[in-house]
Amino acid sequence: MASSAVQQDLTTYRDAHYQDLAPQVLRQRLVVEGYPSRPITDAAIKDYLCRLSDFIGMRTLLEPVTHRSDLYGWAGWIHWETSGAHFYAWERPLLFFSVDIYSCKAFDVSAALEFTRRYFDATKLSSKSF
Repeated sequence: MASSAVQQDLTTYRDAHYQDLAPQVLRQRLVVEGYPSRPITDAAIKDYLCRLSDFIGMRTLLEPVTHRSDLYGWAGWIHWETSGAHFYAWERPLLFFSVDIYSCKAFDVSAALEFTRRYFDATKLSSKSF
């Protein structure tokens, strides 16, 4: 099965079988992906996650942690009182980043998207909020 067909099958299964088991608990998620205008460094990931936290009104409990894989690139994470955010950056096969924001506190999706676009001077941005 081609990878796009596998992805479609997973998406269809997830959407058809998802049940919100805790509707009384606020959970907001935002996935943002894009093409940065330059390679993303360890320092940039930490700075982005700290500034994002302030920008969308999250209280940081643990400063950002990063790690670099020789095969896959950079990864970073920040812990908030109301959950956290993960960040991933590739340099090959292309300059690309993916951010997963998860919070039990509501935040402004448009503000998070605009901040991310500007911070990385992204040439293209895609997102999904759920």
